[in-house]
Amino acid sequence: MAAPYGAPPPAPVAVVSPQFCAPYAVPLTVVKKAISLSGGDFVVTDANGAEMLRVKGAVFSMHDRRVLRDAAGRPLVSMHEKVFTMHNRWEVFRGDSTNAGDLLFTVKKASVFQLKTELDVFLARNTAEQACDFKIRGSYFERSCAFYLGNSNTMIAQTNRKYTVTNVLLEKDTFVVNVFPHVDYVFIAALVVILDEIHRERFDD
Repeated sequence: MAAPYGAPPPAPVAVVSPQFCAPYAVPLTVVKKAISLSGGDFVVTDANGAEMLRVKGAVFSMHDRRVLRDAAGRPLVSMHEKVFTMHNRWEVFRGDSTNAGDLLFTVKKASVFQLKTELDVFLARNTAEQACDFKIRGSYFERSCAFYLGNSNTMIAQTNRKYTVTNVLLEKDTFVVNVFPHVDYVFIAALVVILDEIHRERFDD
């Protein structure tokens, strides 16, 4: 039986590490620089404006690669786009590894042609990929998306766009993300970055 719409996850969602699962909701602000040589620079801050995470893109890389680091600069996960795939597939590894044994999860578009945003997330152990472990649904263009456990209505995070005069003048794109209690906020931050990358590519081609 599906959980009620908007109900908290029945168990902690620890994909990168349990240490990133807080017992309370974690509000994140994800700011993307509109002008960036690599196209992939993001800064993630907490409710007080303190930097928690940062993403740098690889400027002269054959493959799109993003590394998400903590405030001290330690690599937490690395995100790689699989080239020549129909569904914009990304693979996410622990640290800055690219070894298959360090694969944490993969993300891909649920279908090639979409009017609304729908991404499927598969944990590394889910090699058959018959059913997704997590799903992102909503409207990227309105910056309004929700993150769910599998195909259920159990929401684990939400994101919305934030408009400010400063952001417009500095050409920054800002996402406000609400990570639900006991949900890995590094995992959600990585998904937000990949969500943006997939939709950016659609218009850069």
